[in-house]
Amino acid sequence: MNNETHQAAKLGVGVVGYGYWGPNLVRNFNELDVSRVVTVCDMSAARLKQVQAKYPAVGVTSDYAAMLADPRVEAVCVATPVRSHYALAKAALLAGKHVFVEKPMAETAAQAEELIAMAATNKLTLMVDHTFIYTGAVRKMRELVETGALGEVYYYDSVRVNLGLFQHDVNVIWDLAIHDLAVMEFVLGQSPKAVSATGISHLRGQPENIAYLTMFFAGNLIAHMHVNWLAPVKIRRTLLGGSKQMVVYDDLEPSEKIKIYDKGASVAENPESIRQMLVSYRTGDAWLPKLEGTEALAVEARHFCDCVRTGKTPLSDGQAGLRTVRILEAASQSLKLRGQPVELP
Repeated sequence: MNNETHQAAKLGVGVVGYGYWGPNLVRNFNELDVSRVVTVCDMSAARLKQVQAKYPAVGVTSDYAAMLADPRVEAVCVATPVRSHYALAKAALLAGKHVFVEKPMAETAAQAEELIAMAATNKLTLMVDHTFIYTGAVRKMRELVETGALGEVYYYDSVRVNLGLFQHDVNVIWDLAIHDLAVMEFVLGQSPKAVSATGISHLRGQPENIAYLTMFFAGNLIAHMHVNWLAPVKIRRTLLGGSKQMVVYDDLEPSEKIKIYDKGASVAENPESIRQMLVSYRTGDAWLPKLEGTEALAVEARHFCDCVRTGKTPLSDGQAGLRTVRILEAASQSLKLRGQPVELP
């Protein structure tokens, strides 16, 4: 197979948006042996010059319609602000392109549902960029839950705080909590029944910069998230507690991202002890599991290409994106009600 034929056999990808995340998408889809970036679209001439300097073989344009009209572009990656996700993804689907869209996939559940229906009708792959679920650490947590190694899962508790970057079109829940919601849904394998959210803005005229979410599940499972743009330190930590074992996931740890603790507590079973409420605590060993080290976005990009080729359903499909948008919508509603729980469908 000559080079031209080999290039043509690769999935032709167009990337719209070359701001914060776009460069990572271009790099990963261009480095894969199953895809190539055909065109990058952005409104900024300076950004397009950066693309040309780094990837001379990649075309650039500020005309999205022209990119969609190019038959070499078979799939489109949408890496723009949230408010434009729905319109850009819809236009790509109408043009017969497969779509890989940043999270959250749309501003409303109704918009997300429309994109899902369009992709299904046109037999196109719609995938949402829930990057963290493709990391070795998050996959290990899901495995621990699925195999029952943790026992009954009691709680999911996460903190995601740092100083900036303030967003002007969405609040801190839509910007930061979306990451943890995607991880929570994937790891627990179930959706919450209701959500309560409180938060506040400390900068006049700007969206909420600090928020707390509590999610209620069937049974005794509860989840809590703290997100903040106005913290003096950067923290990316999740606690997952079960009846047998507990997990600490620290995404900022360079190598030891997951620690599993053989710790727990139980109330003695005999009636006399129950009356006295005697709680016994178990303290055992901690261990560090071996994790897959491949860059999550590289794994995810390959998965997207595979789903386009085979027609199989992505791990982070439109339905996964819809579930997180529904939680975000309910959280926004609860925020206005000063924390009153809002039921989820």
